[in-house]
Amino acid sequence: MSAVEGLQRALESVILNPKYADYLAVLKSARNGAVYGAKVRFSHALVMVFLFRNGTLREKLGHVFRATRTHATNLAKYATVYKLTMLALKHLGSEPGKEGKFDTFFAGLLGGYLVFGRRSKRGNISSVSKQIVIFVFARVVLSLALLSIQPQVGIVKSSNLRNRISYNAWPAFAALSWGSVMWLFRWYPETIQTGLKSSMDYIYVQSDHWDSLRTFLTSSESPV
Repeated sequence: MSAVEGLQRALESVILNPKYADYLAVLKSARNGAVYGAKVRFSHALVMVFLFRNGTLREKLGHVFRATRTHATNLAKYATVYKLTMLALKHLGSEPGKEGKFDTFFAGLLGGYLVFGRRSKRGNISSVSKQIVIFVFARVVLSLALLSIQPQVGIVKSSNLRNRISYNAWPAFAALSWGSVMWLFRWYPETIQTGLKSSMDYIYVQSDHWDSLRTFLTSSESPV
């Protein structure tokens, strides 16, 4: 047996030992968060930056890699905080070794605050963090709407009313979301997230202006 094979077997004996499973799950969760964040953000940032952002090739690539690093790092940090908190609550709760009903909420609360809720030294919140939180918030709203009509836990008890709400919830949510964002963009654009504001300006404002056939067919400007 070579030294490499011996080391591999020794590591596998530790990794496969149930005694260390909870702690190793923290590392695996951080790894998965980093990989997922990098995959999702790299492709998204690459397309958005090269389509809509001005600057040199070096500047564009720098923005792509910074956004990718931030997304991957944030998800890895959050996964680590969440898993460690869950592990601590599991062993420090009223019934040691058993997960409490609200452990996931408190672990998520702490992770959300430490990773996505903190400001930089300049007092800013990164656009990547804002996008992730907004993405999660939208899904939470939809999930709570669905939960409200569940027979066991929902606040709506009438089956007929539940069916009507279930059928009309998404159209109402979509209409209210778009109506609200267009109103905000028209009268309070400074309140809208920068990336969304740039995209909307490109579609709805710059489309009102042209001075030739070329600028009519191909816009002379693009979102920054």
